[in-house]
Amino acid sequence: MTTPPGIADIHSAAVRLSGLIVETPLIESPELNRRFGARILFKPETLQRTGSFKFRGAYNKLSSLSAEERARGVVAFSSGNHAQGVAAAAAMFGVKAVIAMPTDAPAMKVGNVRKMGAEVITFDRVRDDRTAVVRSYVEKGMVLVPPYDDPAIIAGQGTIGLELMRQARALGVSLDAVVVPCGGGGLSSGISIAVKDASPGTAVWAVEPDHFDDTRRSLIKGARVLNAPGHTSICDALLVAEPGAITFEINRKNLAGAIAVSDKAVAQAMRDAMACLKLVVEPGGCVGLAALSSGEIDLAGKSIAVVLSGGNVDLSTYAEIIAAG
Repeated sequence: MTTPPGIADIHSAAVRLSGLIVETPLIESPELNRRFGARILFKPETLQRTGSFKFRGAYNKLSSLSAEERARGVVAFSSGNHAQGVAAAAAMFGVKAVIAMPTDAPAMKVGNVRKMGAEVITFDRVRDDRTAVVRSYVEKGMVLVPPYDDPAIIAGQGTIGLELMRQARALGVSLDAVVVPCGGGGLSSGISIAVKDASPGTAVWAVEPDHFDDTRRSLIKGARVLNAPGHTSICDALLVAEPGAITFEINRKNLAGAIAVSDKAVAQAMRDAMACLKLVVEPGGCVGLAALSSGEIDLAGKSIAVVLSGGNVDLSTYAEIIAAG
């Protein structure tokens, strides 16, 4: 297996990203602090370039390629946020990008990818193998930019952990736990490396949608397991078949555990983010906030950081969820 990244790789990624990313703040809500009986610090990657954390890893990956590799172009598969990150990074480097996106991807995400100059090809999320969809492009010489299971991608996402630990210290806060959305595990694994380096006693929790809790079940079993087919979730950004090989090896060492949350809990968390934080957060980006109501994390009197990983949601979908409350 490819060697996983370490803290030095995350610091190197931070140097590459300096001046190109938004150092998203830590914010809090007195209402949510009161409700949960804890100090909750939110890291809103909704405010990041392309509207999610994914630009960090995508740019770091493209930075790691040689000029000859970049000249061949890049190809990726994604439901939307990684697609936008890769499209933005490719545009900055002036290289061709082809992105395979599922037919049910939010229209906002597809439109944004095209606006940034990438070519979009579509596939059926249930019927098609997304790696097979892009295989012909890779065989032609284009470089695959994976969504999570890649050392440079993981290191880029890990820069969030560097930031939030530094920001918490500046506030005089010693974090008891960090709560992170999880799909394939690139975000949670990268952040966990940075958090554990800065504060070994801080627990890191991954959060997934119900029926897509492959990381939770894999941690319990001690080996990667697949999600059962036939389920859906509003959390389009987190719908993967199984954890990444590299990401799981990191997560099994660093995570306190993983929590599965319902679509109902996620929808309520989106309403809470709007009402209390004045933030538009997409479903997959809000699972960490939803997990605070699960009862699985010891909150009483604790200091907790929650990553809100993205805000790219179709307005019609968002309006429906907010109105349903």
